[in-house]
Amino acid sequence: MPMGQPPWAEGVDLSRPSPARVYDYFLGGAHNFASDRDLAEQMLTVEPGVRQWAAANRSFLGRAVEHLLDSGVRQFIDLGAGIPTVGNVHDIALGATSDARVVYVDIDQVAVTHSRHLVADVADRVGVVQADLRKPDAVLGDPVTQRLIDFDRPVAILMVAVLHFVAESDEPEALLAAYRDAVPSGSGLVISHMTYPAEMTDQVRESVKTYGRSAAPLTFRSQAEVEALFAGWDLVDPGVVRVTRWRPTAAGNDPATLPDIPGLVGVAIKP
Repeated sequence: MPMGQPPWAEGVDLSRPSPARVYDYFLGGAHNFASDRDLAEQMLTVEPGVRQWAAANRSFLGRAVEHLLDSGVRQFIDLGAGIPTVGNVHDIALGATSDARVVYVDIDQVAVTHSRHLVADVADRVGVVQADLRKPDAVLGDPVTQRLIDFDRPVAILMVAVLHFVAESDEPEALLAAYRDAVPSGSGLVISHMTYPAEMTDQVRESVKTYGRSAAPLTFRSQAEVEALFAGWDLVDPGVVRVTRWRPTAAGNDPATLPDIPGLVGVAIKP
């Protein structure tokens, strides 16, 4: 095992950066490695707002989960979850109600192994699945998912900061339809997605190119394209909006004064 590599990362090529661990670095987490930090710092050089976007996105996740809890949803499948560090779904959900259930799903072996370590003390209510979200049958049929999730009751499907890693060739609309059809009425869908900045500068293009060195290159989508991902769901107010403008609650979060961070978000309920 390479010097300094933790036991749970044995057999993993840590020289290649991972989107989950780069995101953890942007959030100020400690669950990342040198390759992840190197790529993150390159991105910050050409697009300093990336860290701000990550923080705003994490805040949105918390508000969306709280909204769904208030709507009666108690089960959450977090696709492309990364590493559940600060502001994670299970802390919010279990903090609100002891009968909540959460399944984290990620394709990254290190993220999954580390996540299992982090949730070991609540394994009766929180599980971790290593799977590709582009294979809904594998995700939904996994023994962990089947143990924790009752598909006769509302389920929240969370796709937060992950669909911009799904290319058009992977048919994201079909993926969304498969998850939608697997859950009953009253279920929820949460999406956050990178979108085009107000000005697509050469620096931003270089940032996207740089991120392409990771395991999953970025695919920006427009407002209309993100709205199309909610087909068959009823969007709740205020619809698909910029990440800082979805029901801001913190003091001073006047939508008119919030930064125009290039991320679109929305929450919807299955009718």
